[in-house]
Order: sequence, then structure tokens, then C-alpha cells
Amino acid sequence: MITEKKPLILITNDDGVEAQGINCLIDSVRTLGEIVVMAPDGPRSGMSGSFTFTKPITCQLIKKETDLTVYSCSGTPVDCVKLAFHQILDRKPDILLSGINHGINSAVCVFYSATVGAMLEGTIIGIPSVAVSLCNNEAVADFSQAVIYARTVAETVLQEGLPKGVGLNLNIPDTPQVKGMKVCSQTSTKWIREIERHTDPQGNTEYWLTGEIHDNEPHNRQTDMWAFRNGYASLVPLKIDMTDYEFMKKIKNWEL
Repeated sequence: MITEKKPLILITNDDGVEAQGINCLIDSVRTLGEIVVMAPDGPRSGMSGSFTFTKPITCQLIKKETDLTVYSCSGTPVDCVKLAFHQILDRKPDILLSGINHGINSAVCVFYSATVGAMLEGTIIGIPSVAVSLCNNEAVADFSQAVIYARTVAETVLQEGLPKGVGLNLNIPDTPQVKGMKVCSQTSTKWIREIERHTDPQGNTEYWLTGEIHDNEPHNRQTDMWAFRNGYASLVPLKIDMTDYEFMKKIKNWEL
């Protein structure tokens, strides 16, 4: 008798394999299939889609149980996805889950986030992929609401799949009772006051990355930032193809 294989779930993050968020995510989807974790050996936040090519990367087996294998990797989150897919796994994952991140990854932050970067790498490879973030930056946080929505979306993606070239970005507000989940667009934002100038004890000038995010459309109820500010989880579909097809038509006469 042929036994159907369980769904294969690849999990990674950018906070490191020991982070609370990824371990809560593992526990929440444990019954959905066979899980393989390939996560960085330490924090890799803000690395976007960066990968390692100037030196070798390594991985170490951390844990092996029934339907759960956990590795740590010396590289970036994108390295983790590449390494798992090309060298570790014996078949293509049915889903990739990146997170649960300690901190929000909405609006323009998707361009900087390594949580989203890993999700997009999975999408490029052709794996239905979801990035999951909790709007709390602390090392210890309450993930009880986040795991509910992460599992729900994971179950739906496993059943329905995703279009080619599309991944999902899920953000959950830091509240004891989330009102629900809204499918949203990415908020129009920009970072302001990003660099601070200081003088060190030796009198040398130094610069620190800082800043705050400015919401250009705070009253737009269709956006991800409106959703989490009002107690809802936001789910935004992101495309690999960044071409503006409408504008492409307008500049056709630029061709030489």
C-alpha cells in the first residue's frame, strides 16, 4: 500500500534559531506536516535578500525528532532557504514559513526585512511562501495571537496554493485579542530622520542608523498599517515581478 507523504514545511527566520518567535511557529504548525527548520545561528535582521558568496556557509544539526528536523546555519535567511532547498531536503517543500519575526514588517519595511527576504526567495524558487511578523520587538513577547493567524494562513496555503511569483506577508498586532484579519495593500510610507550624528569619546564623528516611519495615508482603511493600528492582522500579497506595466506603455516612445 502506498502511503501519501505528509506536507513538507520549511521554516526559517531572521532572529535566529533560538528565538522565541520561530519556536512558537514550529509548535503551532507541528501537526500540519513534516517540518524542517533551517535558520540562522544568530540575529540577521535588516539583511533583506542578501546572501553569502565571499566565504563558505555551514550548517549544524540541532535537533531531530519525528517529523521535526532543526538546523542552524552560519549564513543569512536567504542562504538558509537556498541551502535547505538545494542540499538538505529530498523534495520540494509544500510551503515555506518565515518568522515569526520579532517586530513589524509592513509598508516600505518589506524592502529591508530579512524575514520578507527569505519569503521572497522561496517564492522565486517556486515554493508557496509566507512571512509572519508580530508587532513587538522584544526578545520575549506574547505570540499566542500570532500563532493562531500563522497556522490559519498556513493551512489555507497548503490547501489552496499561491499563484506563481506571489508570496504573502502577514503582520499581527501586539494585542491580547486580535479583531480579525484583513487582506490589505502595502502602505505608502518613507523613513525620516534616518541618520544621527554623534561624537565619540575621542572626538571622532560617527553616525548611527535610526529614524521613524512616516505614514503617507494614515486614514486609508485598505492598508496594512491601518489594519494593525486598529487591532487587525494584515495579509498583503507581494509579487516578485516589480514591473509597472501601465507606465511601461507610456514610455514605449523612449525606445531608441
